Amino acid sequence: MSDKRNSKHRILLVDDDPDLLRLVSVRLEANNFDVSAQNSAEKALSELAVFQPHVVVTDLKMPGMDGMELFRLLQKQNYHLPVIVLTAHGTIPDAVSAAQEGVFSYLVKPVDAQLLIENINRALKQSAQAADSGDALNVSWREKIISRSAVMETLLQRTQAAANSDVNILIQSETGTGKELLARAIHDAGSRKEQPFMALNCAAIPESLIESELFGHAAGSFTGASKAHSGLFLAANGGTAFLDEVGDMPLAAQAKLLRVLEAREIRPVGSTKTLPVDVRIVAATHHNLQELVERGDFREDLYYRLDVIELELPPLRDRREDIPLLAEHFCKLIAEKNQRKVSRFSPEAMELLVSASWPGNVRQLYNVAEQCVILSTTPIIPRSLVERALRQKGERLLSLSAAKEQFERDYLVRILNLAEGNIALASRLAERNRSEFYKLLKRHGLDPDQFRPDAED
Repeated sequence: MSDKRNSKHRILLVDDDPDLLRLVSVRLEANNFDVSAQNSAEKALSELAVFQPHVVVTDLKMPGMDGMELFRLLQKQNYHLPVIVLTAHGTIPDAVSAAQEGVFSYLVKPVDAQLLIENINRALKQSAQAADSGDALNVSWREKIISRSAVMETLLQRTQAAANSDVNILIQSETGTGKELLARAIHDAGSRKEQPFMALNCAAIPESLIESELFGHAAGSFTGASKAHSGLFLAANGGTAFLDEVGDMPLAAQAKLLRVLEAREIRPVGSTKTLPVDVRIVAATHHNLQELVERGDFREDLYYRLDVIELELPPLRDRREDIPLLAEHFCKLIAEKNQRKVSRFSPEAMELLVSASWPGNVRQLYNVAEQCVILSTTPIIPRSLVERALRQKGERLLSLSAAKEQFERDYLVRILNLAEGNIALASRLAERNRSEFYKLLKRHGLDPDQFRPDAED
């Protein structure tokens, strides 16, 4: 979690006028707000994930990106973040247009401080962050999710919005990304948080037993069933049932699960009675369920029932800024658990952690940290232990210039493929004149003839 969380509401203030920025900041801080003052929209975007504001107050007219452009980008990332626009160029058409796009309010400079504070308080009351408990600072539901990355912050904002409804949710992500942790966060952020949360890994249960684990069974219903078993859905009644690796569920169990979703009742194995259940389902899988549906391995009707809202956990390689935070967190937990004096990773070891490929994601990072803490003979974990735990050399991150070169070459290849080697068309698609486009191709050693349909002939 960000270390900037505190007991105050956070206001991101954006204005290119330093005097106004300073004056408004003082007024807001005097009213017990935590303020991050930025003199451009670009800087505000960089600050967004770290500061995690409750309300954004922005000037309309600024050099570079203006206030409405900033608002539109914020909407894409976090559509529950209220934005108040300030301007010295206020007109009725501007105000109407801004309101239609979803701006919370539109105030004309010079802004009355009390009026601004009243608008901020109204925005806080109506924001989605306060919808669950009336407290916009309630972040206990996400406390176990360690992150400072923008991509995770966007996901968590969507998670909270989804949790406030009662629809089924599908978590799609690679193995080891923390699907159960996110499912638990969904439960804790929703109205069922005081009710049971029950989890079942569908891939870990034998096919012959999965129906019993899900729906329960009556005593004597099969060999070994000496007493009745309630099953996952009855145990989670009123709360949340988490079905991990739902893509591995047998087709027979899928049909019965569909009936549960449609009729809101279950029939235990070996019983003639149906029992009502009220359960919110969160399902997760590392498979592409659409591909399983096309192959006939997953029921299409069940897929649409489960995938009302889809959340995609990013792999660790797409949130590398979280690696140092996670590594140090795991290091501390494992050291305390095993009564070790290890304190942290060396800078060289951390560099290797950040640059590794992490096919096993967060779970693999935990395992690497655990091995390093146990085997380390010094308080500072050296790079050599990380290399041994990873069983590979770290992938070196590309420099900015190398990354630009790689992107440019890949882009040119894609354009040439689309244009089938036609330079006139390719240069138009790239919005470059032909001579400039030829220079780019020459620099990257690309021959347009190779992309023409008859190139092999």
